[in-house]
Amino acid sequence: MPFESLSAEALGNIYVGLLGLAVLLYAILDGYDLGVGVLFPPRNEQFKDDMVASIGPYWDANETWLVLAVGLLLIAFPDAHSAILQTLYIPATLMLAGLILRGVSFDFRAKVPQTKKRKWDTCFKYGSLLTTLSQGYMLGIWVTGLRTDIYAQGFALLAAFGVTAAYAFIGACWLILKTEGELQAKAFYWAKRCLMILAAGIIAVSFINLTLHQDVRALWLESPVGLLLMLIPLACFGLLLLCGIVLQKLPDAGGHGEWLPFALALLVFVLCFTAFGISYYPYVVPGKLTIMDALSAPDSLRFLLVGAVVVVPCILMYTVWVYRIFAGKSEKLAYY
Repeated sequence: MPFESLSAEALGNIYVGLLGLAVLLYAILDGYDLGVGVLFPPRNEQFKDDMVASIGPYWDANETWLVLAVGLLLIAFPDAHSAILQTLYIPATLMLAGLILRGVSFDFRAKVPQTKKRKWDTCFKYGSLLTTLSQGYMLGIWVTGLRTDIYAQGFALLAAFGVTAAYAFIGACWLILKTEGELQAKAFYWAKRCLMILAAGIIAVSFINLTLHQDVRALWLESPVGLLLMLIPLACFGLLLLCGIVLQKLPDAGGHGEWLPFALALLVFVLCFTAFGISYYPYVVPGKLTIMDALSAPDSLRFLLVGAVVVVPCILMYTVWVYRIFAGKSEKLAYY
């Protein structure tokens, strides 16, 4: 059997790496189209059509990474999957309800009479908002080690608004990249406002995070590598500052460099995710379950890894292919 020489520890690290990759790509790719939904304006029909057109070719495929992440968690770390869903059953259900509402609204807005289109646009917006708030809340509870006390609930609510702001920010940057004219000008405005909220949220979550786990506090503030790790938040805020400058100057650049805000937002996401990964490795559930505690039987994981090394590159390739095909400005939405 392939991969027979891989130890249980190596398998655990491979699967947690695949899980991390899936979560990161989901947060970036589905994050921007969720952010576009959150930013849906209440009345401007042309804006809404153009915003839907900007994510139309991508949004369904972006959710593939969420399916992959949940599948990897169930297959490789079933104890962690069970513990997480037992604690987060209600927000997970609300997240799925939001995703279903988004999907239904996306299709129905194109098929109903114009008099009813606004109702489905409203459903799309609030389905997106329900999804982002649920995901942020789940992240906050996971970070606390699946606690449910008042302190953990407060942190989870902060994380819910922080994740929503992050998705709205990267969604606005996507609109800068894909749209033109008045909508692009509005996207610059949204991006500037969301950038400030995001920066405040990152600061708040970072400081509170240090109070939750002694191991995390020791790693960042007391260990020899702490100073080196501080380069991550410094780089993150340097990128946010640079993005703020770019957003201020780019409208007068004559269409040049419109990819920069989205690229900078992507790097901010990667740095934040890297900080989380370093902080909580080797835990699958912070403070409760390590990789080895929650790992499935090594023989099963060796067998399933054969499929993973085929499936994951295929998903990556078709994702890149789709984005290459639909590169450039989005076309005006037309229904036939």
